Amino acid sequence: MSDRPVPTRERSLTAPVAHPLLSLSLTALLDDVHGHSGAVYLLSPDEPVLEMAVKAGLPRAFTTPWERISIGAPLPVAEALRRRRLVWVSGEEQMAARFPRIAVVLPYPFALAAVPLVTEDTAFGAIYVTWPSSHPPELSDWERNHLTAACARLAQRLERADAASLPIGSEPELRDPLTMPAPAALPGSAEAARMVARLPYGMCALDMHGRIEYANPAALSLLGVPAGSLVGAPLWAAVPWLNDPMYEDRYRAALISQQTTSFVALRPPGDWLSFRLYPSGDGLSLRITRARAVSEMSRAGARPGEGPPRLVTISQVLNLASALTEAAGVQDVVRLVADEISPAVGSSALAILGAHGGRLHVLGHQGYEDASVIERWHGVPLTEPLPGTHVLTTGVPAFFDSWQQLEHLYPRRRDFPDGMASWAFLPLIASGRPVGTCVLAYAERHVFPADERAVLTSLGGLIAQALERALLYDAKHQLAHGLQEALLPHSLPRLPGLQAAARYLPATLGMEIGGDFYDLVASGAGAVAVIGDVQGHNVTAAGLMGQIRTAVRAYTTVGQSPAEVMRGTNRLLIELGAELFASCVYLRLDPGRGRVVMARAGHPPPLLRGPDGHVKVLDLAGGPLLGIQGPVTYPTSEFTLTPGSVLALYTDGLIESPGVDIEDALAELGERLAQGGDEPLESLADRLVRDTATADERLDDVALLLLRAPLPA
Repeated sequence: MSDRPVPTRERSLTAPVAHPLLSLSLTALLDDVHGHSGAVYLLSPDEPVLEMAVKAGLPRAFTTPWERISIGAPLPVAEALRRRRLVWVSGEEQMAARFPRIAVVLPYPFALAAVPLVTEDTAFGAIYVTWPSSHPPELSDWERNHLTAACARLAQRLERADAASLPIGSEPELRDPLTMPAPAALPGSAEAARMVARLPYGMCALDMHGRIEYANPAALSLLGVPAGSLVGAPLWAAVPWLNDPMYEDRYRAALISQQTTSFVALRPPGDWLSFRLYPSGDGLSLRITRARAVSEMSRAGARPGEGPPRLVTISQVLNLASALTEAAGVQDVVRLVADEISPAVGSSALAILGAHGGRLHVLGHQGYEDASVIERWHGVPLTEPLPGTHVLTTGVPAFFDSWQQLEHLYPRRRDFPDGMASWAFLPLIASGRPVGTCVLAYAERHVFPADERAVLTSLGGLIAQALERALLYDAKHQLAHGLQEALLPHSLPRLPGLQAAARYLPATLGMEIGGDFYDLVASGAGAVAVIGDVQGHNVTAAGLMGQIRTAVRAYTTVGQSPAEVMRGTNRLLIELGAELFASCVYLRLDPGRGRVVMARAGHPPPLLRGPDGHVKVLDLAGGPLLGIQGPVTYPTSEFTLTPGSVLALYTDGLIESPGVDIEDALAELGERLAQGGDEPLESLADRLVRDTATADERLDDVALLLLRAPLPA
């Protein structure tokens, strides 16, 4: 279903209403459907943004990233409002596939429903409700109808309040909807406290924010922290050796999923402790014991075949996201996934798959000893029953702990053995559509628990965004280079009394395309040589370069002099209004008489190597850059091209580099020309561009045109 326009009306959001309409409505809704947490969002009157007005059930820190969200954001409440219908997310895998932004921050098992607050004429906002992971995978008809009806009633009440000009806005934060009575209010609470104090293992009570409200003597002894420092502080803040995001992550997982979670931590110098968290609607209970088995295993060493535990932390996710923003092409994405994700999740190899023309395409791979085992997938029809094609076409992740699992579902896979033991096939979904599949392969058997599946699927969302950009970049790059190759001469003509060689090197940054050009054209008994450089490194520069080259050829064909060709080309650029300028050297050569006439427009001077090896810089008179100003004169100069001489025309990319003086670079180019001037012209061309061609970064493109008047036979 396509998104619908969201009609809004000016409303007052400056102050809360006297009656806590939103708070009471949300509390009643959570109680009715047994929801764990929820929030009400209202549309901002000034911008297309949803703002959280009231929330309940979870600490605000859990929802801070989404307190203000754009209506167009790929998030459940925004989608519910755009489409004016209930959005249901059954669990962590579906959340990772549809809303990776949430799954990356909250990679825990829970269900969510988002419902719009709309009337026939006005959209007010949306509500979301979450349930623990124990909720069935589908909403019951009663739940769906009750959610829809409750939100419709609230929207009508908001409409009446709006009509009465009552202010509607944020309200004080709600307490937890399901609150147990305090222990002091329960019969026998004093005896219960004495009983907990006598327990041989540690017991702590944590509030919704993870702050310790009570700790028995055994807990204080095991943690080694006095009660005054412990009570009232979060566990990971009060205990220095628990100050690790991984331990806080277990608290968040328990609170959101309402499932028991556990972890093991090392208390220096060598005591392993086991922590088990039991969540409820108003906080958590924590049990602390000595982890003897872990201590013995630590002393004995890891079992054969067991690798160290791995966890993709938030810092690793942020680092990957930052790195992926720098990826330009598809191979950059493959390299970054191999460098950043594979070590974090322990995979041995990976492949990135795409589709083109109804067939599977292997976009890149790393880690396979025999590349052919993965490259044989290339060109397989998407209709083939293989996990890579199925995930790519459906957008549903697939995990296989063993070869038996994989072969059972996909018998055809036995024709594509890769020597691995376990696999994760992650859909790469961007802009609402699958753009590829990321295959993570493990050399040894690897079990994928639910939380790891959610994290991996969420990472697939990050990879997908980068891959979509990379595919677009590569397509534009290919188009741009095709354009530039079409505009440059495919070969140089064979001319009597003249030898020629040329080189072109694109820039290595950006689109790797520029406006450098060269040409060699027969003209009567002689020839015309031209080289130039259009400002910029984009398709516009390449297109303008083609127009200049065509214009120069046309003016030459009708017999204009070098000065007239320069004036005509300058006039053309100004009339085109391209707002780009160009430099150019135009030579009319008469090899039979050894005569050359040159016109220059702001271009670096040619180099002339004489038969004796001496190199001269032809810094002769010239005019301004083409396209700068209107009628202008371009003076011409004449010089002699004696047999055995070599003339080098080049663009500034050959001599300009950061931190190098232009005069020094020109002198160095002259030395290389002097030393290799007697070589075959093709070898000399390679010599002159060698340093530039092997540079890791080339900020500008390079064009070189060499002309030699051969010695008499």
